[in-house]
Amino acid sequence: MKKETHPDYHTIKVVMTDGSSFETRSTYGSEGATINLDIDPLSHPAWTGGPQRVGERGRVSKFNQKFGSFGLKK
Repeated sequence: MKKETHPDYHTIKVVMTDGSSFETRSTYGSEGATINLDIDPLSHPAWTGGPQRVGERGRVSKFNQKFGSFGLKK
């Protein structure tokens, strides 16, 4: 392995949104640095099953909204 081509790999502390923390190894910052997360699996809607509005913004829903009643007699 060539010297000085790889970043320094050291231990850092990661603090989750609820205040819990853990140590991991990373190339972020310097030895003993702390990362405070704004979004993590405990708070992000993708993992918590939060509000899902995928159907409201998709192409099919836009088409149905624009042309959904085309040809229908009420």
